[in-house]
Amino acid sequence: MTYPKTKSRLKSTALGGAALLVGSLYAHTTLAQTAEPSGASAPAATAAAPDPAATAASAQPAAPAAPAASPFTANVTLASQYVSRGFRQTWGKPAIQGGFDYTHSSGLFAGTWLSSVSSKFIEGGTVEWDLYGGYGGALGDLSYTGTLYYYVYPGARMSASNTSYNYGEFVAALTYKWFTAKYWLTYTPNYFGYDSQSLGIGSGKGSRGSGYLDLNTNIDLTHGCSLLLHYGWQRVQNFSAYNWQDAKVAVSKTFDGGWTLTGAVTKGWGATNAYDHYTTGAPDSSGNIAVSNPLQTTFFATITKVF
Repeated sequence: MTYPKTKSRLKSTALGGAALLVGSLYAHTTLAQTAEPSGASAPAATAAAPDPAATAASAQPAAPAAPAASPFTANVTLASQYVSRGFRQTWGKPAIQGGFDYTHSSGLFAGTWLSSVSSKFIEGGTVEWDLYGGYGGALGDLSYTGTLYYYVYPGARMSASNTSYNYGEFVAALTYKWFTAKYWLTYTPNYFGYDSQSLGIGSGKGSRGSGYLDLNTNIDLTHGCSLLLHYGWQRVQNFSAYNWQDAKVAVSKTFDGGWTLTGAVTKGWGATNAYDHYTTGAPDSSGNIAVSNPLQTTFFATITKVF
């Protein structure tokens, strides 16, 4: 039996979103950055008698101030697969990803991110394009962000029901030291095209109000290495048979020059067998309809460069 055409997104999460160019795993990921005020310089001490060494030093010209960091950043990633919320969105194939971000000292930020996807997972789709903006700040060790996302899949549509995959989410995030909790809430009529027409369940129902609980622990292993432990739970409003959970373990190593190498293993569990034989009707290399379980255990690796 062939199941209705559905999918998942993210973004920490997840960990956290280039056919093309190219977002944030952010890890995937918090998007907001806050500027830290520079420390005030201490007043000069007075001396009882002149110090010749100090007098000579004072005659030297002052060192130029370090240039201010740019509020703009860019990133590009090569991935062995694109996996989001436990779903293999490139159907086991590599992905190119990337994006641009702007962060203001007030805590406001905005950005865009793109990734290649597979038409075997998203009917008629080759690209995911994320647009987002929000605000972030910190209170001691506690940081917070609120972000509005909109996801676009150019040219992608479920042909049987003429349903678009495009949707939007609001995410609230709190981070305390090494632990981050996020909740993603769908504000558009549908979450990734889940509705009565596309699923053939009920009449006139959409999936506005769907939510994703995204829990992440980041552990510093020193020497530029870190460990990510992730758990997620997706609730699909009005269509609980399509709920799922996912987990991920990832190890990353940062290098000089803005490079990061990551290896991860991920696994998803559907509330029912609704995803066990997933298909969009796209053919595989032999011409047969491609069918798979996109939530199966998957290992993938990524290399990212931040500019």
